[in-house]
Amino acid sequence: MYRLGLTHDGSLRELANRWTRKLFKRPEPEPITTDNAQLRENGHRAADRDFWAVRDASFELNRGEVLGIIGHNGAGKSTLLKILSQVTRPTTGRAELYGTAASLLEVGTGFHPELTGRENVYLNGAILGMTRREVRRKFDEIIDFSGVERFIDTPVKRYSSGMKVRLGFAVAAHLEPEILIIDEVLAVGDVEFQRKCLGKMGAVVTEGRTVLFVSHNMQAIRQLCPRTLWISEGRIVRDGASHSVVEEYLRATPQEESTGDLDQAIAALPPDPAFRLHRIEVLQDGTARTNLENGKPIVIRIEYEVFEQTSGLQVYFELYHEDGTFLFETFHNGDIADLPVVSPGHYRSTATVPADFLAATRYELRFKSAISNIRWLFPPYLSVPITLHASGCVHQAYSGYKTPAKLAPLIPWETRRVG
Repeated sequence: MYRLGLTHDGSLRELANRWTRKLFKRPEPEPITTDNAQLRENGHRAADRDFWAVRDASFELNRGEVLGIIGHNGAGKSTLLKILSQVTRPTTGRAELYGTAASLLEVGTGFHPELTGRENVYLNGAILGMTRREVRRKFDEIIDFSGVERFIDTPVKRYSSGMKVRLGFAVAAHLEPEILIIDEVLAVGDVEFQRKCLGKMGAVVTEGRTVLFVSHNMQAIRQLCPRTLWISEGRIVRDGASHSVVEEYLRATPQEESTGDLDQAIAALPPDPAFRLHRIEVLQDGTARTNLENGKPIVIRIEYEVFEQTSGLQVYFELYHEDGTFLFETFHNGDIADLPVVSPGHYRSTATVPADFLAATRYELRFKSAISNIRWLFPPYLSVPITLHASGCVHQAYSGYKTPAKLAPLIPWETRRVG
């Protein structure tokens, strides 16, 4: 339990005042309110500030099991892991762990900016519970995994944020505890490094260690964890097979209809001397919407302005399934062999996703723009969640069938009797 808002009962200042009053034998100050009704009201207000981040969340995990933990931001997942890692003391109840445990809660915790990467590997390893001999034995493997060997003797303060994350995860990933507690480490780094992290996590799982894994990546949860806990408002909503728990969680997650946040995000983009994004629209039947039908074409329209003659300008979007699977990307000039030179002017690029191509489920559109092989025009991307509902002509095994696939293209078939 935490207390919301500002309180002074436990502050150093209040503690000093109390000791001063005791030392000089001064009386305690009178309470500000003496009216009983007012005192009761203040008591209710104090109770309203009590916030249970985790409450009545009881479960057991056997040796060698891998448990996924999912839930929206603020649901209590990280607090639960901190209790299990003995970082946070529970207000009530207890956590019992049998075996050596290590936690990947904050990748790169303990890095000192003035020390080199090499020195920080030993420092970070010691913080995470590794002996100097263990770090020395695994040092080459750690550096090779991180991909920063060229800069290993450079002070960490000169590393990019991505390089720090790579090195931090590489150290933490080579721990060998009996129980491994992991909090959303697969969201770090670039796409290539995320794949590397996922592969390493898969190897840890196959080694028979006990693993608790928090992630918003539903694909990783399904792939790595046979069993999943869904936590909401500090309590366990579901505990069962990952596939069914994830499906129920995704169905219960609210989907926003408005694209007002997107307009605000576009307006807040930093100025660029070569490019300005004006508008992104997702249209069906000529109307901007995010709740769509998979039996009708979906029109994606991007309006932008180019201020100077630019070679290699690319405007594009990526489509992701709700579980994080990357489905495809498409560029506004992707059908041209050579990148053209774009003259200054106001442009509108339109893409059309054909009817009956996507299955009826939820997706995320990620819009990006760049000058090819030089720089991004707005980092990192603008996101639009969309929901597709079944309509029109769709492939189905029988009436009411819902395909488990992520794409559902109507592939032409011809069936003839040949005998």
